[in-house]
Formats: sequence, structure tokens, C-alpha cells
Amino acid sequence: MNTTKYSIIGKHLFGMCSFARRRSLWTMQSSFTNLVKYTSYKMKHLKLNTPLPYSCQSSEIDAYGGYGSQHLYLPNRTFSLRFPKSNSKNAYPGRESMDNLENEEDFIDDIEVEELFQQKIPTDIGEWDHRVFIVHPDVKWGPKKQHLTTANLQMAEAVGLVNTLENWTVVDKIILSTKIPEKKRIFGKGNFQILTEKIRRTPGVTAVFMNVERLSPLSERELQDAWGMKVFDRYSLVLHIFRRNAKTKEAKLQISLAEIPLLRSRLKNEVVNLDQQGGGSRYIMGSGETLYEVQQRLLKERELKIRTALERLRKKRHLLRSQRKHKDFPIVSVLGYTNCGKTTLIKALTGDSGLQPKDQLFATLDITVHAGQLPSHMTVLYVDTIGFLSQLPHQLIDSFSATLEDVAHSDLIVHVRDINHPETINQKVNVLNILKNLQIPERLMNSIIEVHNKIDLVKGYEPSEPGAVPISALQEMGLDKLKHRVEEAVINSTGKLSMILKVQLNSPQLGWLYKEASVQEVHDAEDDCTASVKVIISAAAYGRYRKLFQVT
Repeated sequence: MNTTKYSIIGKHLFGMCSFARRRSLWTMQSSFTNLVKYTSYKMKHLKLNTPLPYSCQSSEIDAYGGYGSQHLYLPNRTFSLRFPKSNSKNAYPGRESMDNLENEEDFIDDIEVEELFQQKIPTDIGEWDHRVFIVHPDVKWGPKKQHLTTANLQMAEAVGLVNTLENWTVVDKIILSTKIPEKKRIFGKGNFQILTEKIRRTPGVTAVFMNVERLSPLSERELQDAWGMKVFDRYSLVLHIFRRNAKTKEAKLQISLAEIPLLRSRLKNEVVNLDQQGGGSRYIMGSGETLYEVQQRLLKERELKIRTALERLRKKRHLLRSQRKHKDFPIVSVLGYTNCGKTTLIKALTGDSGLQPKDQLFATLDITVHAGQLPSHMTVLYVDTIGFLSQLPHQLIDSFSATLEDVAHSDLIVHVRDINHPETINQKVNVLNILKNLQIPERLMNSIIEVHNKIDLVKGYEPSEPGAVPISALQEMGLDKLKHRVEEAVINSTGKLSMILKVQLNSPQLGWLYKEASVQEVHDAEDDCTASVKVIISAAAYGRYRKLFQVT
């Protein structure tokens, strides 16, 4: 009798599987939960007295359109529930983004991510438009003095950051010298008075952008009290740009993590204000905690939740990398200063029409992977990364470590430079410093291919650095030379072998080589039964070839 009842449950379960196939938006995790609930309901409906234990094994995730599985264990029977992954345009060999991972397992649902993303936005900017007054402190000496750029160029970048935000306008700007930027008001008494009067005389100003890496909580409070309006530093402004450009769960979670230090700073400011009013240290309803302690605890819980979700993302990224390595696809990370033309270059190298480059700062916030072919017909995966920027606190880089971790696991790094930019040398130094801080392996640092992009905008361009590859990604100039350089570097870094193999044409050898290696040339032999095939093949694939076809 019990066997019959379990068979009935099995029919319902397989009915649910069929339904899940038609529901592409179902995730594996939520499907499994619903199945367990449905099974429990059927047990109750059929009046089964035997308990129905279950356990869930880890999902089988195939990044290339495979199947995921969950296992539901019934007494004496095991049902394997397999849900097909959708073959979206983002799957290999086209574009692959973190959205694919969300289809595999909904580790945290959209509502939770959005709540974390919208909760306590630290900059207090909201969706308002601002008329901004930009202030650039020109440090005359000391460790914070910039030697590879000028105050005017730094001001131009600050203007570009503000103009990146839609409907934000720069109403005025000023460069003022300072000897000790660590002062709570940044400037000396005289220059601060000049600045305050100029801001007050400028009509319509709603915010001030202080072009420094990070304002201390004390400085931020002092300046806002003095001018009666919101004051941003580079950290808070860049975070707001990120916030407006964030589309995926991963980007939103990483931005939420990067905002934690700002939330802590704001919390300290609020507590100072409450203490001045005599209310900051009072205990709450006999809980034994002050208001500050409660808010600190909630902030820690929020940070832990974000880090837990990001750690799951990190594991999934590791799985994807393992699958790419298993398929012998070399990985080339394309990086550079923001708006240097990385996405335009990848589009030119791969012909991926889904890529839509934008002429703006931080247009790319998510790692995406795009397949392209080299002259030898070898397939490589180009990784598009987030753009870098100077004078950003290490906390912001750390929060995007799950994304930037892919760079450290590449076979090759291509560093794209906007050679037409007046600060191109300073930008190069900043990018290399960030890579060192990310602890990129020495083998990758020593094999970087430097690309001079936008040479069509430089009149009479002459290569200034040996080994650099001059190109124009937009005009598709110099791409053939770049592809050959990439191919040579990839073969060296991956240890792939270039060899000539003799194959039997009446066997599947040639077809196997086309699938598992990069076939460059095929020459028929005189006997019409064999051919000489020039290939580029990995040592592992060559081992499989010898074993499969018993080649000595």
C-alpha cells in the first residue's frame, strides 16, 4: 500500500518537473523548496504516517548550458530532479555575466538585494539632481602632493565625474592651495574664508564636491555646517555613480558593502549630535544597549549578510573558472583606467553585437566574458572589467575584490591606455599600483601587453614605449598585430604545444582535433588516406588524443 502511495507522490513530483521546464524563471533552490512543500501536502492528503526525510545535495552547475540537479530522498526510493538551464545569448560562446549564475541558483532573492541596496543610502543624495560647486585642494608639498599630474587636469577629471551623473551640472569651480590638507577644514583660515564667500555668492548651488579621496567625519560635519549644504568627496560621489549604473545583484551587493564605511562615519556624526543634545548615550527600553550600540549591531548584521552573499558569488566564480579551464579556453583580462576604450576593443576583437560601449565613466560595473578567435583559430575568452580611477580608498577596491579576483586567474592581461588623454602616464601608474595592491601574480605582471588606444586622435602619433601595441579600437586599426601578440603570449603562458600530427582520414581523428584543439593547416598526403595537420593543442588534450587514438 505504501509503495502505491509513494508512486502517486512520484507522479506528482515528475509533474512538477515538467511544469518547471516551462517556467524558465524558476530557480533551482526555490523549485526544490516548493517541491518539498508540495510533497508534504500530498503526504498529509494521502494520510501517510511514515515521515518523509529529505536532504539536498549541492547543485550540479554547468555554465555552458548543462543541467542542475537536486536530490529528494524518499524511503527506498530516490528521485533525481533535473532542471534544464536556459540557453540564453549570454552563454558561451557569447557574453557571460553574473545573470547566468542567478539562473543557476537564486542565492538571495531580488527583494532582499533591493532592500540591502536601498537601505540607509549613506550619501543622502537620493534621486535628486544637484548644481555642484567643485573645490580642488592643490597640495603644495608633502606625501599627498601629486607629481605626475597638475591641479588643472585633476579639476578636469572632477568635472567629468560630476557630468557623468544625469541632470547634474557644475555651476562653478575653484582651485585653492593648501599646505596641510589633514586640517578639519582642509584649508587655512584665509583661503577657507575666500572659499566660503565664493560659495555663498554663487546662486543656485545645492552641493559642494571636495575633490579629495576621503573626508573625515569631522571635516564633513564642519564643512556642511559652514556652508549649509551637502558636501561630497570622491569616495561618496563615485559610489553614487556606481549606484546609478548598478544593474545586477552582484554590483548592488558590492556597492552596498562599499557603503558600510560611510554608514559608520555618518552614524558617528549622528551620535555626536545626539550627545550634544543629551540623548546619544541613553539605554533603550531596558535592553542594556545604547542607541549607538543598537545601530552598530544592525550595521554589522547587514555587513555580514552582504559578505555571506558575496562569498557565495566568489565560490560560483571559482566554479566557472574551473569549467573554463577544463575546456582549455585561455582567459585574457582586458583592463585599464575608466573610459579608456576596453569595451570598444573587446567588441572589435570578438564582433559581439551585444556589447554597447558608452562614452562615460564607469559604464561597466560587472565582469563579462566574450569569446573571440585568434589567427590560429584558437578560441580565447576576453574578460571585460570595471574601470580604475585614481585617489580611491582601498575599501572601495576591496569591496569589488570578488569581481576583480578574475583578473588574478587570467592567462594574460591586456592593459588598455587612452593615449590621447593628457594624464595617460598618471593613469598608467594608477592602474599598475592597483594591480600590485590586488596581489596579481608576478608572472601576469611581467607578461602584460600594453595597448595604446585612440591613436587616430593623436596627430603624428609615434610609439613612445617599446613593446606597446598602437591601435584604434573604434576605427579597428592595428587589431591584427594585437591578435598575433595575444596569441604568442597565450601560447607561452598556457604551455600549449604547436605540432604537426599525421591523421587517418577514415577515422574521427581530424574531427576530434577540430573540436579539442586549434587546427591551423591541413595537408593531404600522397596516399589520399592520411593528412598532415598543424595544430595548437594543450598538453592535457594531446594526452587524451594519444590515449583515445592509440598514437605513439
